[in-house]
Amino acid sequence: MSAKEAKARIKINKLLEEAGWRFFDEEGKPANIQVEPNVKMSKKQVDDMGENFDKVKNGFIDFLLLDENGHPFIVLEAKSEEKDPLVGKEQAREYAKSLFIKYVILSNGNQHYFWNIYKGNPQIITNFPSCENIKESKALNADPARLYNEDIKEDYIAVVRNSRYAEAPEYQNPDTRVKFLKDNGLRLLRPYQINAIKALQKSVKKGNQRFLFEMATGTGKTLTSAAVIRLFLRSGNAHRVLFLVDRIELENQAKKNFINYLTPDYHTVVFKESTGDWRKAEVVVSTVQTLMFNNKYKKYFKPTDFSLLIVDESHRSINGNSRAVFEYFLGYKLGLTATPKDYIKNVDIDRLKSTDPRAWEKRQLLDSYKTFGCESGEPTYRYSLLDGVRDGYLINPTVVDARTDITTQLLADEGYAIVNKAEDNEDEEEIYFAKDFEKNFFSEETNRMFVKTFMENAKRDPLSGEIGKSIIFCVSRKHAAKITQILNEFAEKLFPDKYYSDFAMQITSDVMNAQTHTINFQNNNLSGTTKFLENYKSSKTRVCVTVGMMTTGYDCEDLLNIGLLRPIFSPTDFIQIKGRGTRTFEFSYKERIMGENKEHIVKKETFKLFDFFGNCEYFEEEFDYDEVITLPKPQKKKTTGNTTQTPGNTWYENFEPDPLMFIQETPIGFEGMKIDRMFFDKFESEVKEDITAKEQYEQGNYAAVQNYIEEKILNKPSEYFTWEKLKRSIGIDRRVTVKEILDKIFGAIPSFKTKRELIEDEFERYLLTRPVQAEKFVEIKRFFETYILDKDVRRIIEDEKYQLLGTEVSTYTMADLKGLGIENMAQIVDYINDNVNISRFAA
Repeated sequence: MSAKEAKARIKINKLLEEAGWRFFDEEGKPANIQVEPNVKMSKKQVDDMGENFDKVKNGFIDFLLLDENGHPFIVLEAKSEEKDPLVGKEQAREYAKSLFIKYVILSNGNQHYFWNIYKGNPQIITNFPSCENIKESKALNADPARLYNEDIKEDYIAVVRNSRYAEAPEYQNPDTRVKFLKDNGLRLLRPYQINAIKALQKSVKKGNQRFLFEMATGTGKTLTSAAVIRLFLRSGNAHRVLFLVDRIELENQAKKNFINYLTPDYHTVVFKESTGDWRKAEVVVSTVQTLMFNNKYKKYFKPTDFSLLIVDESHRSINGNSRAVFEYFLGYKLGLTATPKDYIKNVDIDRLKSTDPRAWEKRQLLDSYKTFGCESGEPTYRYSLLDGVRDGYLINPTVVDARTDITTQLLADEGYAIVNKAEDNEDEEEIYFAKDFEKNFFSEETNRMFVKTFMENAKRDPLSGEIGKSIIFCVSRKHAAKITQILNEFAEKLFPDKYYSDFAMQITSDVMNAQTHTINFQNNNLSGTTKFLENYKSSKTRVCVTVGMMTTGYDCEDLLNIGLLRPIFSPTDFIQIKGRGTRTFEFSYKERIMGENKEHIVKKETFKLFDFFGNCEYFEEEFDYDEVITLPKPQKKKTTGNTTQTPGNTWYENFEPDPLMFIQETPIGFEGMKIDRMFFDKFESEVKEDITAKEQYEQGNYAAVQNYIEEKILNKPSEYFTWEKLKRSIGIDRRVTVKEILDKIFGAIPSFKTKRELIEDEFERYLLTRPVQAEKFVEIKRFFETYILDKDVRRIIEDEKYQLLGTEVSTYTMADLKGLGIENMAQIVDYINDNVNISRFAA
């Protein structure tokens, strides 16, 4: 046995012990769960393996894992560290077949795969499962036929709430049926939702265990998920389901919906609210970030605790190192996305810079399709925005293209020119572009014109006549604060005594209770109800002003206006923001006239999409979805004579009037749009006892907690706490973030991790998301660590000046790079740039 083989076996032995497997003792007495190493096969078993047995090493099984009765249960095929574990796949298959075993583990000590040889492909795992885990797993021991033979009808979810709903006279009467279903919270599946489930059943019948639904925003992915959950639980193919999201608001929303759809048959909980009793639930909802934090997914769960994983917004939720959570669990896996891969299908990734948003998006979308078994680019099921509009389930916007004098110039190829005096008293022209707005180019007059144009042209509520409910997206939190103020000033003048600085509200992560505000807006009670029409159920606050919140998965069906007060360079962002308005809705109001009740009902037929930066024009007219095109990126800084483009450290503020140059409304038809220890302890105790800080932290409002602490606790006698003093007092070898300090104070992490501990975590996630050649494992890990820790190595690699390795830096040489290989280097660099916050490792 070679040194590498011995090293691999030592690691495998340790992993087996950690999983509860035990070896025979010295007297040969078996333990309850056993491992029998180097089992010699009988002559018959050898003969049964046929002519190719000479390729099998001496007829020995490396490890034979026995169940509690001493029966063969798993074949573990071990390889030396430099070999890919999958090399032993066919060898292990033959061993397993000859012993009538269906489970196989392939390992080289560093990488491991689990495999049911009669179902699907080997799945990457991070820990070995125990015998108990496997026997308890519904996904590993279920009967798929019960799943794909289940009949799915439109009332598949409705019967959970009321199995006899169809007998009610109100349902049988076509005139009262819709009202009856709505009043009783009964949801019928739409034809395309049934088709999605049938496509999944068909895929299961083919032996697949991973699926991807590509369905447009507003088409009811959560309802479809509820039906899939019921299908798996009802057919015995799952005992518990994990539903993953990437935002807190989506977590709460999913819980609410699943309770509505699946109660009383199935119990739904949010994991962070039920860390002690989540096992009592059939459906567990969590953000990926909660499970990633401090590796909670390993601390709380076994790989077999969930038979089905559903990942909402899968291209974001499990991108990069978040995929470690996803790959940890064994079982069926379903991804949901509203973003079609075709939007960036032909982007030449090698020609795009890392600053181009499409480069990131391209990798994430392609990874999503591969992750869910759709390498061909075809999802398990697709239902597009155009399909939804055509079938009457979604609506298209009316685009309001409005541009001021300044924004017209900012959008032009020539940009907006400013002439200043240089140090030599010569005139110097500086050029600004759209991407500079509210970053280093500021114009109060432009913002006021944006608001004036919006207020004068916004779509009104069809019953109350007030400005329709709206969401406005800004460049930054400061920009959002400015716009909110201006909106409220206009509202006070236009609608006297109707609003008290509550017409518009800033909804950003630094605002206390921001998450609660979004829910209240959705439920039509933000700041109370409207003053325009008595007893009419609609929010008093009409406009939510945000930056990144409310972009995805936020359901507000009665939304009538969306404002884009910023340029958008991401196709995915554009699609998601636009999707906030595409849901259908019926506005209704009851009043009593001359002793009779009269109900007014008006259908939402469109919504207005206010675009002040030509986003729609670009994505609908210039963006070619079928060719490799050049994204309108920020201009490179260059100087020609006395003209400087896109200044990096200068800014300009305009005080001149900015008139509206043109405004044009275009309805979109069916064709669509194209810190010393005690010092920290004192601070920790003080913050822990503060009720407000604790409440905001528990709601996930990190920015609000930080602002509150800075206002109420920092720089106050007698301690004069500051963030920098606190960070220095912690005394570890890297920079600590404010978020980590808060997490330590409120018990989310037990301690601050060192650089080495963080790197080990990051590398483990990398192994779960990227193929690693076994013979290159040591080289890959070394470069991964060096690239993160050594800024000089990073600079040399980024500048492609590889000849400086070993001369200007001693931590990494050209010989090291040759041993690693350029392809491996590029893959690691891309992964770290996309997924690892290198600033966390700074001293």
